[in-house]
Amino acid sequence: MSYIVDNKKEAERIQREKIAVRTIDRIAEGLIDVSKRLHAHPELGGEEHYAVTAVSAYLDEQGFTVREDLSENGRYPILKTALRADKGGRDQGQYDSNSISSQGWLLNSTYKMAFLGEYDALPGLGHGCGHNLIAMMSIGAAVGFSEAMPEVVTTFFGCPAEETVGGKVFMSEAGLFKPYDAALIIHPGGCNELGGTSLATHPLEVRFTGRSAHVASLVDRGINALDAAVVFYRKVMDIKNELGSAAVIGAIFTEAGQAPNVIPDKATVRLTVRSHTVDHLEEVVLPRIRNAADEAAAEIGATVETEHYEPLFKEMKEDLTLRSIVGETMKEFGFEPRLLPEDEADGSTDVGNVSHDIPTVQPTLNIGDGLEIHTPAFAAAAGSDEGYRRAVIGAKIMAVAAIRYYYEIRG
Repeated sequence: MSYIVDNKKEAERIQREKIAVRTIDRIAEGLIDVSKRLHAHPELGGEEHYAVTAVSAYLDEQGFTVREDLSENGRYPILKTALRADKGGRDQGQYDSNSISSQGWLLNSTYKMAFLGEYDALPGLGHGCGHNLIAMMSIGAAVGFSEAMPEVVTTFFGCPAEETVGGKVFMSEAGLFKPYDAALIIHPGGCNELGGTSLATHPLEVRFTGRSAHVASLVDRGINALDAAVVFYRKVMDIKNELGSAAVIGAIFTEAGQAPNVIPDKATVRLTVRSHTVDHLEEVVLPRIRNAADEAAAEIGATVETEHYEPLFKEMKEDLTLRSIVGETMKEFGFEPRLLPEDEADGSTDVGNVSHDIPTVQPTLNIGDGLEIHTPAFAAAAGSDEGYRRAVIGAKIMAVAAIRYYYEIRG
């Protein structure tokens, strides 16, 4: 890295960056060990008990105050395997270890920086999304940043179940992120990227209820719930065609009767429903789908209920200042990121919910050219020496970028 010293404050910032980088170099072996252990013990979302123990123990050794289980006495069950680890700042004695939402000493600190870790794996693939590296990078960045910026509150958040219900959705709902000035996370991938967005998504289950009867009965024709579901499906496809690229809609029948000679009294359709913004999703797309369900039920004489079977994932809104700083920092460390168009989105992430609370970015760091996530090849790369080497650099990128962001917004 090259440095140009303009003034005393710039010299101070550069010195802090060097401290962060040296710290991460010093702890690199320990970071890799934690990541290797997570890779060797893959756990599905909500079951990351080994990961929580391993990460907590390491952060405790690094002087962080660790709190496991952020479920708030069962209010957020999926956060049983979430954790937070805090270090630095002022008035630490006011930390309330019994509350995940009051933030304790955080309310008394002038500045707060968060690093977001993940550690859940995929069924059959293990760490085919590289969450063992995400945890490693964010842990390393948190330790490096805390050493360089002791007066600032540094928090590592262990975020469970990213692959399923999205732990960060519930952490955001609990208000965990709002007291912070920014949050950083890097995702491993097959290229270097910044920018773009993600799709807002709120999956919906539609259940039709009719009345059973024998298919050949001359007395009772029943009310065919499957007919209602089929009418509904056709209406949804019309909506999909009309909205075009403004919405992504997919549907499957998960319940459609038990025997062909019995009029089905129950039929269920599950839909993935996505849009480029949460406002368009919640105010335009989903109301039209619910209205279609009501119309289909009325046409057949059935009743209908709708329920969201997964929480709302909001679209990603990257902070432009933070994005610029991260991009320049990546370049200095030898990773040239491609800047995606503002409206480019090919999936959904619970980091989107964080980005609606505080300034956030989620760049992609190349751990192997052309690799695709959620594949056996990516799982192997996430446990390779080269993957670990690049993740150490990823930790440095985050720590340095966090320091630069502090100086940028604090002046």
